[in-house]
Amino acid sequence: MHDGNPQDRYSADVLRPGWREVGRTVIPSQDATAGLVVEEVATGFCGAVVRIEKSVVTLEDRHGKLRLFPLGGGFLIDGRPVVLAAPARAASRKPARTASGSLAVSDAPARVARGSRIFVEGRHDAELVEKVWGADLRIEGVVVEYIEGVDNLEELLAEFKPGPTRRVGMLVDHLVAGSKESRIADAVARGPYGRHVLVVGHPYVDVWQAVKPERLGLTVWPDIPRSIEWKHGICEALGWPHEDQADIARAWQRILGRVRTFADLEPQLLGRVEHLIDFVTVD
Repeated sequence: MHDGNPQDRYSADVLRPGWREVGRTVIPSQDATAGLVVEEVATGFCGAVVRIEKSVVTLEDRHGKLRLFPLGGGFLIDGRPVVLAAPARAASRKPARTASGSLAVSDAPARVARGSRIFVEGRHDAELVEKVWGADLRIEGVVVEYIEGVDNLEELLAEFKPGPTRRVGMLVDHLVAGSKESRIADAVARGPYGRHVLVVGHPYVDVWQAVKPERLGLTVWPDIPRSIEWKHGICEALGWPHEDQADIARAWQRILGRVRTFADLEPQLLGRVEHLIDFVTVD
């Protein structure tokens, strides 16, 4: 019988509910969402979540190396242990949304293309816009075209002949005060088609930077000297192959693969694209 002696190892307290958990550290559970950066304790491998299949998670490190690990314990986030779990499926009654955050319209046919267009500078810009806003653009009947730079924008507009039902929205990289791009945008606004053309831009050197660096396991994008071609410099700084255009293309696909929804992009790009879509869909 317990007599109150603090040294009594056979205290009746062991019979109360939860006695086994006394003093035990509870490790929190964390959904293995795409882009989440974790460290696997046993191997020290650190990478971002790129895929979940059944009970296995695939991580990709900053050099592009892939490793597969079983879900569960043995992971760290910012040095703190977590139990990695497969994300729960959303409730079926929850409205589905597109990658841009808009309510998805099931089984809606694509609209016949409008006369209006959205121009972007290059293929990568077009692929990023398509991945995030593609479903919305098809519903609205808006075609996105890449024009390989803005140097010949005025000539392209003269050929396209924008008008009230043939508006043009142009997304420009590095549209900052004093830049070549800003001078071209000002000239277009003053030109004969200015009323029917909207040129907007983001501040980034390249659209790659519009992807949040955390999605690649970075704190910030590397700072590349002007004397080095930016994409090559980025690949070199990240330890990725960069000898030829095929290497650059693979690097972009790796970056694009980290983009799932609008939440993976910087606000400076989101607002500009939404503005363009509004401009070219005015009836």
